[in-house]
Amino acid sequence: MFQQEHLSVNSNLTVLNHVQRWFEGFWHQHDPHFPRRDNQLHRLNLALAEGFTNAVRHAHSGLSNDTSIDIEVALHDDRMEIQIWDWGQPFDPNNIREPQPGTLQEGGYGWFLLRRLADEVSYDRQGQRNCLRIVKYTPESRTAQVSNSC
Repeated sequence: MFQQEHLSVNSNLTVLNHVQRWFEGFWHQHDPHFPRRDNQLHRLNLALAEGFTNAVRHAHSGLSNDTSIDIEVALHDDRMEIQIWDWGQPFDPNNIREPQPGTLQEGGYGWFLLRRLADEVSYDRQGQRNCLRIVKYTPESRTAQVSNSC
């Protein structure tokens, strides 16, 4: 692993811009070490925003705004990995129906979007917290096997 950073923020959508700027700063600081397509930063930043927003709106619904959300970003030789930790009740993403083209449904678009933006997305319960793991491989390692979960 080249680098890893951690950010802990309150469960409040007003800090989303701060979270995204923090991630962009990490990316640009380590840019020479992570070959990428031109839009990869934007794809990962959107995935981070979607994951964070889901944690605030859904996982922490009914919890205090002071409840923390922890975000870890790790840059490995072959991938960038984002983990978003929340204190909400667990859910099974396999129960989310994927939207069908040309139809409208309530909910499910965030999970659908995450899976399109990243190479791997997983959601696991770890003790009292949930971990959303978002992975994007370098173009050279795209055929890599699934790595460890949260």
